[in-house]
Amino acid sequence: MTDRSLKIAYLCDITPLDANLYSGGNARMYHALRRHAGEVTILSNSWHLVEPLRRLVHRLPEAINLRLRWRLHLLLGRLIARDLRRELARGDFDVLFCAYSIQSLAGLGATPNMVTAFTTDATPTTYKRSLVGQSFGSMLSISRYFDPWVAAQEKRILAETDLLLLPSDWLKEGIEESFALPGDAHHVVPWGANIGEVAALDKIAPLRADAVIELLFMGRDWHAKGGPIARDVLDALIARGHKARLTILGCYPDGMRESDTIRIIPQLDKSKPEEMARFAALFRSAHFLINPSFESYGFAYCEASAYGLPSLSFRVGGVPVRDGINGHALPLGTDGDGFAAVISEYIANPSAHKALRKSSRREYEERLNWDAWGRRVSQILRDAVRSKG
Repeated sequence: MTDRSLKIAYLCDITPLDANLYSGGNARMYHALRRHAGEVTILSNSWHLVEPLRRLVHRLPEAINLRLRWRLHLLLGRLIARDLRRELARGDFDVLFCAYSIQSLAGLGATPNMVTAFTTDATPTTYKRSLVGQSFGSMLSISRYFDPWVAAQEKRILAETDLLLLPSDWLKEGIEESFALPGDAHHVVPWGANIGEVAALDKIAPLRADAVIELLFMGRDWHAKGGPIARDVLDALIARGHKARLTILGCYPDGMRESDTIRIIPQLDKSKPEEMARFAALFRSAHFLINPSFESYGFAYCEASAYGLPSLSFRVGGVPVRDGINGHALPLGTDGDGFAAVISEYIANPSAHKALRKSSRREYEERLNWDAWGRRVSQILRDAVRSKG
């Protein structure tokens, strides 16, 4: 085929028109495909004949809803897929693109007349078997009895899918190891920052031994995102004789109070221009993002790179932090003093920090933005459609 505009069917259990769910990634992918690949049609996320059951599950408390919904979808996949196949047949699509919800592909089977592509930051099985999943555990211990069945469904779905577009090597390796699937059609394409375009850096906040070291923590869940370690980093820097301040963005930790060394901003709405401007100012003025969390990916690191802000994280999951390029990913178990030691080395060598800020921004410009993702995915899809046709 020539490089004409592709006709893409977009499938997810949540509409990509809602920019708040899936941390915004679902919406970003949809719009990137529209910009770079072609005409994108959002498919229904109805369960069709069993739609009343889906609506009932959505009324349950969120913690139960999230866990029960995808398992029921897997179980009822063949029934739900009957109408999905009809919808696909009416559209004459080149590509079926499924984001996040692997269960949405359950029961569909092979599609000889179109290319199927799937992307996610973790599948249920790779997540549960990883250090990331094990760190959070399972709310329902009975769910482990279903694990072999879930893994078998995942393997079948992934084997029938033409392309896996994965944001990290961690997930690629996890899928290949968990399901013994060949990696020929598994492509690593990093996801981008969940913010609008960020202008090139004009000024870089200098790191100086005689000035306050600005640390930024971002997350709605203080404990899950590694907040206590971020606080330990602050204390360790002060104990080393440095002046430092920690800004906590996104939550208000229990029992914590603002002080000369701690600033708390519980929430910013990035859809409001004045609050987005404040968000940008925080990232531009900070010297390090401290988010030592357990993540399958982590959009915060992409956003930090957009502002030339180096990230300090754990080397776990698929975090998009490359050592010496847009920050440092430290071994699991590293304590606050270990993170502070890395920062101290940069305090002693400010020119190295300036270079790290520049390379962090370059990482965003070249890899961690949605246009880069869209261009790469568009080419992969076109090549696959050409080969299949």
